[in-house]
Amino acid sequence: MEARDKQVLRSLRLELGAEVLVEGLVLQYLYQEGVLTESHVQEIKAQATGLRKTMLLLDILPSRGPKAFDAFLDSLQEFPWVREKLEKAREEAIVELPAVANFSLPRERLPNLL
Repeated sequence: MEARDKQVLRSLRLELGAEVLVEGLVLQYLYQEGVLTESHVQEIKAQATGLRKTMLLLDILPSRGPKAFDAFLDSLQEFPWVREKLEKAREEAIVELPAVANFSLPRERLPNLL
């Protein structure tokens, strides 16, 4: 999963937990698409509350490959307003590159710009 998509899931984590019920189509679609394994599905279903189920799914998704975020979006057929919110956040997300502190090259490696 791209860093931008991980950032979106992290930034909307509490909202997703409150608005998405993963028990139904969401889990089954992600399993069908190979994003989740049977073990993941069972682990998520074993959680005591809907919030815990969603939080566990959000913990698992970032490590499930490059198509995980798009598959998650596709799984949200019952929650079109959530899908729209995620798509908008994805478009607006800017992943900040780590600052390079005190970076310098030896003079002989610098291009001759002068």
